Amino acid sequence: MTIPFLDLAAQDRDVGEEVRAAIAEVLATQAFVLGPHVERFEAAMAAYCGVPHAIGVGSGTDALLLVLGALGVGPGVAVLTTPFSFWATASTIVRLGATPLFADVDPVTFNLDPAAAEAVLATTRERVVGLLPVHLFGRLAPMRPLGALAERRALWLVEDAAQAIGARADGVKAGAFGRAACLSFYPTKNLGALGDGGMVLTGDAALAARVRQERHQGHSATPYVHASLGLCSRLDAVQAAALGAKLPHLDAWNGRRRAVAERYARLFAETGLAGRADAPLVLPEPAGEAHVFHQYVVRARDRDALQAHLAAGGIGAQVYYRMPLHLQPPLATLGFRRGDFPEAERAAAEVLALPIYPQLDGRAVEAVVEAVAAFYR
Repeated sequence: MTIPFLDLAAQDRDVGEEVRAAIAEVLATQAFVLGPHVERFEAAMAAYCGVPHAIGVGSGTDALLLVLGALGVGPGVAVLTTPFSFWATASTIVRLGATPLFADVDPVTFNLDPAAAEAVLATTRERVVGLLPVHLFGRLAPMRPLGALAERRALWLVEDAAQAIGARADGVKAGAFGRAACLSFYPTKNLGALGDGGMVLTGDAALAARVRQERHQGHSATPYVHASLGLCSRLDAVQAAALGAKLPHLDAWNGRRRAVAERYARLFAETGLAGRADAPLVLPEPAGEAHVFHQYVVRARDRDALQAHLAAGGIGAQVYYRMPLHLQPPLATLGFRRGDFPEAERAAAEVLALPIYPQLDGRAVEAVVEAVAAFYR
C-alpha cells in the first residue's frame, strides 16, 4: 500500500471547487497585487487569530525579516531562539546583521526550554533584545513562562508560528501571545497556499504600519516617493483568494489531524512499540488544542534504517531536522560546537515524521503502524 507523506491532491478533491471559484473572482477583477482580495483575507485572518492586524507578505521567511527588522534587529544585538527549527528562524537574524543566541530545547516537546533560555540570558555578554520561540511541529511553545521571562528581562517576544496556525491555549491562538507573530502559507502547511506566502500578525499598530510600508518597497503616501528602502514582499491576490477559501475548513482539518495522531498513539501502544521504557518509539505527548500536528514526529530507535524500510514499502517519512541550527555550515563563524545543545542534537539524531494530513484514513494509519512494527520485529 503506497502512502505518501503528504497528499495535496486529496485536499484538492475536498476544496478544489471552492478554491477555483475564488481564483475566478480574482481573474474577473484583474486585481492581482494587494487590493480587495488581499484585504479581505487579512481581515479574516486577523479575526481568526484574535489580533488587530494581519499583513500578508511573500513568505514566512519574509515575515520574519520584516518583523525583526521593524523591531530594530541588526548589528550589535542578539535574538534568543531555538537551535532545533527550520533554517529561516536563525538565518533571518544573521541576514539582518544580528547574532542568533541559542538555548536548548525541552526533550519532550522539542520546543524552546524556558529554563535553558533563562540560564543563557543570565550568562551571555550579548545585548539581547528579544525572544523568538518556535511552535514546532504544530505544538505551542510554553508561552506563559517565556512571556514572563521576556517581561522580567524587558525583551520583546515574537512567535515563529509558521507550523502552528490554529493551535490555541487558554483561549489564545498561536500568533496572539507576543508582540508579533509570523506565519507561513507554504503549500505543505496546515493552511497552505498554491505557492509561497506568509503573514505578520500583531496588536501593535505602529509595528503593523511599518511592516505594511516595508513589504511594499518602503512606499509613502505619495506615489513613487519612498520612506524607506523596503522590500517587494506582497501576498498576491491569487494566493489570498485560495487561502480565504480554505480558511473556513482549517479548524476541522486540525481536528482531523489530532484524530489521526490519537489513532497512531493507540495503535503504537497496542503493538508495544511505545509506552514502555524499552519501547523503540517515543510518541508526542497529547496537548489538546495546543497541538495541531503540522507533523507527527516520533523519536525512533534506528531512525535512518526505519525511514529506509518505510520508503521501500511505499510509505513516506521525513526527518525534521537532521542538523540543528548551531551546527549548520553557514553559522560556523559563530563558534558553536557539537555538544553545546545536547537535547537539540539528540532530537536531530532520533526524530522521524510519519504521514499525517486530514484526509489520511484509518486503513492507511494501520498500514503505517504495521510497517513500523514489521521493521522492529
